[in-house]
Amino acid sequence: MDQNELQNMRQDYSAASLSEDTTKADPIKQFEKWFNEAVESQLHEPNAMTLSTATHDGRPSGRIVLLKGFNPTGFMFYTNYLSRKGKEITKNPLGALTFFWGSLERQVRIEGTIEKLSKEESDQYFHSRPRNSQLGAMASPQSQEVASRDILEKKLEQLAAEYGDDGEIPKPSYWGGYILKPRLIEFWQGRSSRMHDRILYKKIDNKNWKKVRLAP
Repeated sequence: MDQNELQNMRQDYSAASLSEDTTKADPIKQFEKWFNEAVESQLHEPNAMTLSTATHDGRPSGRIVLLKGFNPTGFMFYTNYLSRKGKEITKNPLGALTFFWGSLERQVRIEGTIEKLSKEESDQYFHSRPRNSQLGAMASPQSQEVASRDILEKKLEQLAAEYGDDGEIPKPSYWGGYILKPRLIEFWQGRSSRMHDRILYKKIDNKNWKKVRLAP
């Protein structure tokens, strides 16, 4: 593909609209509405989101993770605390989430502060995972350099033999959940001629939200 072809790639959006009057007063309830519509539309992994953090010197760092729950307090995901993202969160707990549901012509951006979930919440989720996923969390020193995949495969085999088919697998101390507590949530709906709808919710105290429209 040449540069002109790339520059001329565009799509006119016309699936829906978004207004201050039709969006809910609570952005978490608005997210729930949109998320349920994404699930009902049978999108591939509608819970996939970009988690953005920052390095110790302020450089941006992003990756795709899966949303594993949300409530009025925030949005939850799980990972290895010693992974790159885990270390970045420890040094700088400010982060952002981005959802893009292309066939619905929608995007949601969320900014806030990231905190660890309780050990009890992490334990409960860990033991709800498929057995091989539990073993994989133990076998992988996430984000660390390894000499070969073979090393990881052998470690997984060793753990599978150690715990057998029904032995309880303990959650590693270095693995668990986080919750991003939002202070900004923006809902973006694609519109024709690039005149997109953008509705932003800003937290103005510990429990109330202010809703405004942004120019596209």
